[in-house]
Amino acid sequence: MKTMSGSDLLRELLPVCEGEVNRHLAMSKEWHPHDYVPWDQGRNFAALGGIDWDPTQSRLDETAKAAMFTNLLTEDNLPSYHRVIAENFTLDDAWGHWVGRWTAEENKHSVVMRDYLVVTRGVDPVALEEARMIHMTQGFNPMPADDGNRDRSSDMLFAVAYVTFQELATRVSHRNTGKACGDPIADRMLARVAADENLHMLFYRNIVAGALDLTPDQTIKAIALVLAMFQMPGASMPGFRGNAVLIAKAGIYDLPQHLHEVVEPVLRKWNIFDRNDFGPEGERTRDELAVFLDDLQGKVDRFERSRARMLAREEQAAS
Repeated sequence: MKTMSGSDLLRELLPVCEGEVNRHLAMSKEWHPHDYVPWDQGRNFAALGGIDWDPTQSRLDETAKAAMFTNLLTEDNLPSYHRVIAENFTLDDAWGHWVGRWTAEENKHSVVMRDYLVVTRGVDPVALEEARMIHMTQGFNPMPADDGNRDRSSDMLFAVAYVTFQELATRVSHRNTGKACGDPIADRMLARVAADENLHMLFYRNIVAGALDLTPDQTIKAIALVLAMFQMPGASMPGFRGNAVLIAKAGIYDLPQHLHEVVEPVLRKWNIFDRNDFGPEGERTRDELAVFLDDLQGKVDRFERSRARMLAREEQAAS
C-alpha cells in the first residue's frame, strides 16, 4: 500500500478532525481552576512574613506526594507537547483550532494542581520549582530519534498514536492519585482533570481510527512503534524512577494498568486484531504486535508476583 506524506494525511483526515473538534466542543464542560482550590487553607511563606514549608505541614503520605509531584511536573511540560503536536499537525483550519484549544485546556491542569499543592502545603514548593525548571528546560520529545535516514512521512501518525495512549495513561494516573490523596478536595480536582484527559484521548483515538481506514499498513506500523518505544512523558524528570516505584507499588499507575487499562482497550477500539484491510506489510506488523503484547503480559505477570512478595514481606515485618 502507498505511504502517505504528513501533509496528505492532514488533508485527507481534515473531515475527521472537523467532526472531532465539534464533538469535543459539544461534550467538554467549562470549569475554572480557582473553584477547586481550598484558598482558606493558604498562608504566607517567610518572604512575606510567614512560615516556610516543612514536611510536617503536608497531609499527604509519601506515595500521594510522589504521585502529585510527578503528575504536576508532567503537566508543566506542556510547551514540549505543544511543540510536538504543532510541528506534526498544522496551525491552519480545524487542526490549528484543536492545537490551540487542547493547549489551553491542558494548561488548566498544571494551574489547578500547583495552586492546590502550594495552598495546602502538600509538597515542598522550592523542590517543586527547582524540578520544574530542570524538567521544562530539558523538555520531552516522544518522537523517534532522527538519524538522518528516518522516513518522516509517518511522524504525524506516530505523534497522534502516542498521545492517544499517553492521554489515557494520564487519565488513569490522575484518577488514582486523587483517590490516594485521602482528601475529597484533591479527589474532586483530579477527577475533573481526568475527565479532560479522557476527552482529549477520544479526539486522538478517533483520528487514528480514521487513519487506519485511510492507510492501514502505515498506521499500524506507527502504532506498533509507539508501543515498543512508549515511555511516560515524565520519564526524564528529576526523581522519576524513585517516584515511579512508589506509584507502581501503590497501584496508581503500574505495568498491569498500562497493559489492561490503556493498551488493550485502545487496540480493541481500533479493531486491530479483527481487521481484514491490512496488506502483507500490515499483517507482518500485526503479527509482531501480537508477539509484543504476549511478551508484555509476561512482564506483567512477573511484576505482579514481585509486588505480591514485596508486600507480603512488608506486612510480615510490620506484624
